[in-house]
Amino acid sequence: MSIFEIGMLVAFGFSWPISISKALRTKKVAGKSPLFMIIIMLGYVSGILHKVFYSYDFVLWLYVLNLLMVGFDLFLYLRYRTK
Repeated sequence: MSIFEIGMLVAFGFSWPISISKALRTKKVAGKSPLFMIIIMLGYVSGILHKVFYSYDFVLWLYVLNLLMVGFDLFLYLRYRTK
């Protein structure tokens, strides 16, 4: 466990609820990139796998929480995108 890893996950963790609330409030997702969100999710999955196989600690749950928030943001993008 590293305080810097925790700091990174907490900082990212504060940004996703802001993005989600804006999408829910305005029902607009202009400027969001689904490819970017998928890449971020892959990074979180990689972090989760590392924690599970090599360094299990409570930070795993920060990765899971962030992954769920990005996944929900991606869901909102797919729901509200213009066709």
